[in-house]
Amino acid sequence: MPETQPSGPLAALPYILPLVVLAIIMLRGTKPRTLVVERLWIQPLMLMVLGGLVVFIQGAPSPMGMVLLPLALIAGAGLGWWRGRLTRLSVDPETHTVTSQVSPVGLALLGGIFLLRFGLRAYAMKNPGALHASVADITDAMLLIAVGLVCAQRLEVWIRARALIAEARAK
Repeated sequence: MPETQPSGPLAALPYILPLVVLAIIMLRGTKPRTLVVERLWIQPLMLMVLGGLVVFIQGAPSPMGMVLLPLALIAGAGLGWWRGRLTRLSVDPETHTVTSQVSPVGLALLGGIFLLRFGLRAYAMKNPGALHASVADITDAMLLIAVGLVCAQRLEVWIRARALIAEARAK
């Protein structure tokens, strides 16, 4: 039985939903937010566990996947470290409360990653064999980019926030 593609508003949902999520992330990122330094490890841990489970459930990656997955994790970590460096941190000298605000460049980086993902997906769907990787390897790689990005960003922010708090307490 041939598979039918959704039509009408449902056909656009896979494109619209991530754009809505990206818009919400960008709007939230423009405002300074209180940062609870002691809880910065929770989201990266959850993503590492969930990402690890997804990759494990997929089974052993192809030979291309064995090259692609570590590279994706490293690329995500590099982008995350850079995005973390672009995050503005400030400490209230009296309460030692840390606030963070993502820079416009950091927000643009996140938008660029979303665009890259959609472009890569569209290219892979039109040219299935061109990337020499299975769909599972590509999706796992995109997932590991996100895991690396969040983990490295949070680690960078945690290191800087602790140093700022220590400096504020020393005064």
